Amino acid sequence: MKTLVVLTGPTGVGKTALSLDLAEWLGSPIISCDSRQLFREMPIGTAAPTPQQRLRIPHYFIGTQSIQDYYSAGRFEADVLSLLENELFNRHDTIVMTGGSMLYIDAVCQGIDEIPDADPQLRLELMAQFEQEGLDTMLGKLKLLDPDYYAEVDRKNHKRILHALEICLMTGKPYSMLRKKTPKPRSFRILKICLNRERTELYARIDQRVRDMMQEGLLEEAQALYPFRQLNALNTVGYKELFDYFDSHCSLEEAITQIQHNTHKYARKQLTWFRRDPDYHWFDADDTKGIFEFLQAEQGSI
Repeated sequence: MKTLVVLTGPTGVGKTALSLDLAEWLGSPIISCDSRQLFREMPIGTAAPTPQQRLRIPHYFIGTQSIQDYYSAGRFEADVLSLLENELFNRHDTIVMTGGSMLYIDAVCQGIDEIPDADPQLRLELMAQFEQEGLDTMLGKLKLLDPDYYAEVDRKNHKRILHALEICLMTGKPYSMLRKKTPKPRSFRILKICLNRERTELYARIDQRVRDMMQEGLLEEAQALYPFRQLNALNTVGYKELFDYFDSHCSLEEAITQIQHNTHKYARKQLTWFRRDPDYHWFDADDTKGIFEFLQAEQGSI
């Protein structure tokens, strides 16, 4: 049976290096499952695979979109399934997918509810209303249109609130009615591997990676993107903090420290998300031997 090997873990854990070795061993290309590496203007801040790494192993979904393009987990699901079923599984028995974007991984593995794409004009109108009237007004609208979702939503997360309002207004139906959360069947087997490290080691790797990004030109990359800072693609750790520096809200040293702190926070969020899924097989990121032995033991059914 055709198999998709999902290699994930928190940011900075070491997914890229291992995915290259794993893809070589399996004779597989790599599907990137990173919602920000899709954007071609952000290679440094998203730690996208280098041109040399992409020459070593073919990658998909790296730099295929512009920051001004609209892209969603639903589109990613459709694009990956089409690529797998119409192309890659015709040439390979096993495909490696790696990245840390939780919703994008779930979209491919479990499916995502068929919620309509965004209406850019309506989104702008809702954002303008939010900025003028505040979060309480938007919560009041959501409570009226979808009391069930209002009861469960994080009432401090304005993005989720505005998204739910957008769907309610677009469809004339409560957002909660469209969120079935029912896994969709797949025609291929899925093996999930999650990497981890001791917490202090992970944080040290993250901090060093941020310093490396600065040396590689993250400041200049963010400066070039500053005129587009209102775009959703740039609402991303590494850019938001430098935009604050450009706006004179903090020093450069403070911005770098905040990038490191916020990346630690994001890594914790990823780990919490992955631990909810009992299908993951957990490995220390340096246990390459154990990971290969695990996959070798699965070869009889791969």
